[in-house]
Amino acid sequence: MPAAVGLRPDWDAKRVRAAAREAENADQARRLLAIAAAYEGQDRSAAAKIGAMNPQRLRDWVRRFNEAGPEGLIDRKPAGAARRLSAEQETELAALIEAGPEFERDGVVRWRCVDLRELILTRWNIAYHERTIGKLLRRLGFRHLSARPRHLGQDPARIEAFKKTSPSAWARLRRSDPKTPVEIWFQDEMRLGQKNPRTRRWARRGTRPRARTDLRTKSAYLFGAICPKRGIGAAVIMPSANTQAMQHHLDEIACTLAPKAHALVVLDQAGWHTTGKLRIPDNLSLLPLPPKSPELNPVENVWQFLRQTRLSNRVFDGYEAIVTAACQAWNSLIADPARITSIGTRQWAIISRD
Repeated sequence: MPAAVGLRPDWDAKRVRAAAREAENADQARRLLAIAAAYEGQDRSAAAKIGAMNPQRLRDWVRRFNEAGPEGLIDRKPAGAARRLSAEQETELAALIEAGPEFERDGVVRWRCVDLRELILTRWNIAYHERTIGKLLRRLGFRHLSARPRHLGQDPARIEAFKKTSPSAWARLRRSDPKTPVEIWFQDEMRLGQKNPRTRRWARRGTRPRARTDLRTKSAYLFGAICPKRGIGAAVIMPSANTQAMQHHLDEIACTLAPKAHALVVLDQAGWHTTGKLRIPDNLSLLPLPPKSPELNPVENVWQFLRQTRLSNRVFDGYEAIVTAACQAWNSLIADPARITSIGTRQWAIISRD
């Protein structure tokens, strides 16, 4: 039988029990109570039973308590294998991934794990398994995401200028009548129909999942607008996108505002948005987005969410079925105000109290 391990003299049962009461880690508190029983003179078997362990395990915890006090009774995470890339190399790799490959130089149009494995081997002479590359990328904060299209003629400087100057538009509305509440709305429209997109889906590795495809051309347009701050929206479904459809939508938005409120409607520069034939309701003002910058409009993200969760991978029998599906999808969104706020909130479009 091994010799008993002594307890450190600068602690006693009362102090150990006090530490157990303050411990946030349940396993640490249980081990402290076992050690407190040992301080009180109970035999090893009885003290170990209090901590739900065997006497030999209690002996090990006593050693760690003697070395580090209560902190030594917290489970330590294993150190794991040493990182093969240095911090500087990981930073350089992350920058290369964010910049993306150049086809003329790298021979690929997007980074895959196998490409990055070869890149690391060539640049730093360190060989990784392809699966390990995926773990490394996740640790560096990367995820395998679908890219959002960006217009070739987009002007980044103009987008940044819009974010900085657009608050002045609703600031002017507030100054014109400080008693009138001002709401920020975002508007857009989405075509949906029988030629329906297919989304990614979970499937067994090595298989190719199938989805039904319809080549017919019946379609409708869902005109939608959201107010992220209030978590509400307004929509109409029309057979085509034109000035008349836009007029109906503006009238619908105007009826959805809070009492006596005025809305600044942010929208793109489609022809039926900017035509002089529109009769803008008195409680609305329009703020056009810069050209070729749909990512500034969070309703684009609403469309993406509705397609991925409610509308894609389906076959519609006709126009009425399309309208029904659009209504159901939009109503499901309206029933979840927190999601509207989550998807639609943009820091540059928040009205300050000043």
